Formats: sequence, C-alpha cells, structure tokens
Amino acid sequence: MAELRTDRLVLRRWRDSDLEPWAAMNADPEVREHLGDLLTREQSDASVSRFQADFDKRGYGWWAVEVQVTGEFIGFAGLDDVDEDMPFTGVEIGWRLARSTWGQGYATEGALRVLAHGFGALELPEILAVTTATNLRSQAVMRRIGMTRNPADDFDDPTEPEGALRPNVLYRISRSART
Repeated sequence: MAELRTDRLVLRRWRDSDLEPWAAMNADPEVREHLGDLLTREQSDASVSRFQADFDKRGYGWWAVEVQVTGEFIGFAGLDDVDEDMPFTGVEIGWRLARSTWGQGYATEGALRVLAHGFGALELPEILAVTTATNLRSQAVMRRIGMTRNPADDFDDPTEPEGALRPNVLYRISRSART
C-alpha cells in the first residue's frame, strides 16, 4: 500500500496508536452528526480492522491521516467501493476528521491527494462522493476539489430510516476533467 503525502499531511496505514483517537472521534456527536449513531469502542476498533482488510484485498481504502509536523492522528481519507445497496456503483472518496482540525483545509488537501492517486496510480475513470443533503461542510469540500452535482442524481439512502440522514447528494468527477 502506498503512503501518500501532501505539504502538511501523511496518509498511511493504520497503527494501534490510532485506535484511541479514532474511538474518540466516533463517540463525538458533532463528528457523527451526518453519519448516524455514535460507535462504541468495540465498533470503532472493528471498523479499523475492516479498513485494513479492504486495503489488503483491493489495494485502496481508508488511509489514516496524520499531521506531518507533529505526527498527530487526525482522522481518515481515502477511497471505497460504493455499498451494494446504493442506487449506483463506483468508487467513492471520503474523509472524516477530528473536530479540532475542522476549518484548517486538511479535508481539501487530503482529498486532492486521494483524487490524484485514484486517477493516477489506480486509473479510475470516475470518482464519486456521497453525503447527507444537510452536510454542507462536506459538500463545500467536494466543490473545492472540482466535483460537481446533478440534483437528478440525489437519492434517499435505502439503509437509513426516514429522517435527516436519508436524503443524500451525489457528486462526481471524471479523470478527464482533472487532466
């Protein structure tokens, strides 16, 4: 698995030392606002095991993100196959960062590096991004990295009950748009 770097970030394999701050993020109601229920420590640790297994199987997935200068773990960014029960297929980009790092440009910086890897090394023809209709911060990142939205692609997440997490938006970017 490739380690990716930006001017300020390292996207790398997960370490045991990431588990505690990752669990704290997954127990933070603001971080989880657009994602659903808070996770227990066991659920959080299990998610990292899945991330590592997916990386080993596919060669891409969710990288742990750390600040280069300090080595501080601040979240994840990466690529994942769209869930089978979604009304579309493809590979999606995503990120999740600790609340203390919001507003510092880390999501955009990491996402741009992930896009470059997806279109370069992985030769993906298109990358998607999905979030709840109310997650305006993530939608702003999607626009900053060059993604576009067609409202006709918006959908109700079939895995969510009625409520704020069900209406979702879909953003796209093609490799040809990046070159």
